[in-house]
Amino acid sequence: MTQIDPVRVEVIRNALVTAAEEMSLTIWRTARSTVVREILDYSTAVFDAGGHNVAQSARIPVHLNSMSDCLRHILDHAIPLEQWGDGDVVVTNDPYSGGQHLHDIQTFRAVFLDGQRIGIVGTLCHHVDIGGGTAGSYLATATEVFQEGIRIPPLYLARRGELNTGVFEMLLHNVRQPDETRGDLKAQIAALGIGERAVARIARKYGSAPLAAAMAQIQDGSERMVRAALLALPDGESTFTEFVDDDGQSESPIRLCVTVRKQGDGITLDFEGSSAQVPGPVNNTRAMTASAAYFALLAALGGDIPANSGCYRAVTLVLPEGSVVDAQFPAPVASRMVVNHRIATAVFGALAQVMPARIPAAYYAISYVYALSTTRTDGRRQVYFDIEVGGWGGHAGGDGASALSCGLHNNTNAPIEMVEARYPVTFLRYGLLPDSGGPGAHRGGLGLVREWRLDAEHGSFGTSFERFRIPPYGLAGGRPGSLSRTTLTRADGTTENLRSKVSGVPLRRGDVVTIETSGGGGHGDPAARDPSAIDADLALGLVTPAGAARDYGFAQENPA
Repeated sequence: MTQIDPVRVEVIRNALVTAAEEMSLTIWRTARSTVVREILDYSTAVFDAGGHNVAQSARIPVHLNSMSDCLRHILDHAIPLEQWGDGDVVVTNDPYSGGQHLHDIQTFRAVFLDGQRIGIVGTLCHHVDIGGGTAGSYLATATEVFQEGIRIPPLYLARRGELNTGVFEMLLHNVRQPDETRGDLKAQIAALGIGERAVARIARKYGSAPLAAAMAQIQDGSERMVRAALLALPDGESTFTEFVDDDGQSESPIRLCVTVRKQGDGITLDFEGSSAQVPGPVNNTRAMTASAAYFALLAALGGDIPANSGCYRAVTLVLPEGSVVDAQFPAPVASRMVVNHRIATAVFGALAQVMPARIPAAYYAISYVYALSTTRTDGRRQVYFDIEVGGWGGHAGGDGASALSCGLHNNTNAPIEMVEARYPVTFLRYGLLPDSGGPGAHRGGLGLVREWRLDAEHGSFGTSFERFRIPPYGLAGGRPGSLSRTTLTRADGTTENLRSKVSGVPLRRGDVVTIETSGGGGHGDPAARDPSAIDADLALGLVTPAGAARDYGFAQENPA
C-alpha cells in the first residue's frame, strides 16, 4: 500500500476525527431523551473499510473501545461486508453479538464512493428504556438477559436509504417511552448520514486509495506509540484484587483479580482467579471487559496517543470463559457497569505497583444509575433516568477531583432545573458531601448528595448502585473513601436504608429519596498532609471540624 507523508496523514486523521464530532453534534442537537441530550450517554466513530476504528468523538471510552468489536462480530457472524449496500443501516443491541447491554443500541452504515466501499460510520446511544421487567430496564432480580428487555440481533434497520418500518415499530412497541426512543433512533440515523457525507468528502479530496493508506498508517502510528510507552516501563509482573459488593441477589462479594505481565513492548492483562459469572445482572461479556481494560491501560500510559484500533494490538487479554469478566449467554448484563468500573480500578491497582507516580487511589468506580417511573395525567408512562458520580482518588501530585465523572463513562450533569421542568420531582439538596474523601497526604475527592421529593401520586424507583460495603481503596498509606448510601424517607417521616441494587420500590407523593455517593481514596499518609491544606478544606466546608480531628488529628487554633 502506498505510504502517505506524515503531515498528510495527520491532516486526514484530524478530518476523520472532525467527521466523528460532526456526528456527535448531530445526535446532541436532535435527540429527544435527557439521557442522550443532557447526560451525553452516546458515542460516534469512524471505521476503515474492514471495520476497524480509526477516529472517534470525545465521548465515552466504555462504548468506543468496544464498537469495533461489535462491528467485527456483525461482519464475521451475521452480515458480511459484501452484503452491505449504499444507504443500508445495520442495527444491534445484543451483548452476545459484540454489544454492551440492551440499552445501548448501535447503528452502522457503510460509506461508498463511486461504488467502492471506503469506510463505515457508527453510532451508539443509551436508550432510557428498552422494555423488560422494570422501568428503565435495570431489573435487579433478573437472572437471564431475556428479562432485561428486547434483544435486537444484527439486522437491517434501513435498506438503500429506506427505513424498515416494521422493525422500527416493533422496537417502539416494546419500550415504555416510544416517543423518546423514536427520536433518539432517528437522531442516530441522521448522524450516520452526516458521517457518511463527511467521510466521502474526505475521500473525494484526497482520493480513496490515499484515504485507505492513511487509515492504515493512523492505526500503525497509535500502535507504535503504545509500544514505545510500554518499552519505557520496567518488565515484570504485578497482581491486584478488587471486590465488588454483590450482584444484588446475594451478600457474596465478587472477586476481580488481574495479573499484569509486561515484557518488552507488549503487555498481558490476565483475569484468571476472578469470580464465576453470577446470577444477578452485573456480568460482563468479553467486549465489555476489554473496553474497561483498554481504558485503564491507555489512561495510565497517558500522552497524546490517538485512540483507535491500533492501540489494542500490543495488549493481550486473558479472560476465563464463564467468569464474571467473560459471561456466557444468557447471563444478565444490564448493570454491567457495576463490575466494569471495578475492572478498571483493578487494572489501575496492578499498574500502581509499576508506575506509582502516575496512578491515583481508587475513584468512586460505579455509574450511579437510577430510574423513576411515573404516569402522566394523560395516562402515558414517564421514566426519569439519571446517572450520578462521586470523588476521584488522591494522587502523588494532589487531591482528587470532587463529584467529577470518570473518563470510563464520561457523563455530564443533568441540570436539576431541567429535570424539575420535565418530571414530577422537586430537588431538596444537591451538593458535595463533606468528609467523604479518603484521608491522605493528598485527600480523595468528595462524593455528592442528591435529594429529591416525588410530587406525583405514585411512582416506582430502581437503582444500580455500588460501594455500599467496599469503599474505594487508598494508595501509599492513604485511607479509603466513604461508602455510598440510599435513604428513603416516607411522607409520614419513617426512614429506611435501601439496598444498593433495587427495582420496583413503590413511592408515594411526598416521599423523599436521598442518594449519597462515595468519595475517592486518599493517597499518602494522612499525617503528612499539609496543615494549611486542612485549614483550606475546613474553610471551604469540604471537611468538618470533627472529620479533621478524626482523620488528621487536627484541631483549629481559632475555630471561630
